[in-house]
Amino acid sequence: QVQLVESGGGSVQAGGTLRLSCVASANPYGRPCMAWFRQAPGKERERVASIDFGGGVVDYDASVKGRFTISRNNAERTLYLRMNSLKPEDTAIYSCAVRGPSKCATDLHNFWGQGTQGTVAS
Repeated sequence: QVQLVESGGGSVQAGGTLRLSCVASANPYGRPCMAWFRQAPGKERERVASIDFGGGVVDYDASVKGRFTISRNNAERTLYLRMNSLKPEDTAIYSCAVRGPSKCATDLHNFWGQGTQGTVAS
């Protein structure tokens, strides 16, 4: 089992910045893919960004491309999401997730965190 714990959520004004972190308790796959998802009230969960083990292959949803940056520190088993130029529509619960080393840009992940709330006021 892998436990994922997110932190860094909060409330900001539109145009502001939040930086999320996610720490994994273990590495079950050797070279796992990791991703950030979000779910807004009344909406389906959507994948925001994903990253491969080496950090060289990243994928972003079109709605956040150019504003959000995903990164990771494998030595510390930590995943990050820097969110700039935030908009009210970015308000959601943000969760991190882990899957095996192939096909990182997918919604299918095996382990999930509980999430952290990010709220953007207009």
